[in-house]
This record gives sequence, C-alpha cells and structure tokens, in this order.
Amino acid sequence: MSQNILYALEIMGKGMGSIFAVIFLLTLIVIIMGKFTDTRQKKDSQDEA
Repeated sequence: MSQNILYALEIMGKGMGSIFAVIFLLTLIVIIMGKFTDTRQKKDSQDEA
C-alpha cells in the first residue's frame, strides 16, 4: 500500500512539474511577442510623425 502511494506521488509530481513548465513557457512566449509588437508599433508611429 505504501509503495502505491509513493508511485502516485511521483506521477503527480511529474504532472504538476509539467503543468508549471508549460505555463512558464507560455508566459515567456507572450512576453517575447509583446516586446516584438511593441517595438514594431513604436517604429510605425515614428515613421508617421
């Protein structure tokens, strides 16, 4: 019985780690995309002025 609990905790830990890794990766992608579009918008507004 105790061995089953350890297996379950190991699987749960891997699952939670994967979820946090994906959230972190998506956050980085959004930040990078935001910086890219922000730079592009600033460049476009300077061209119009």
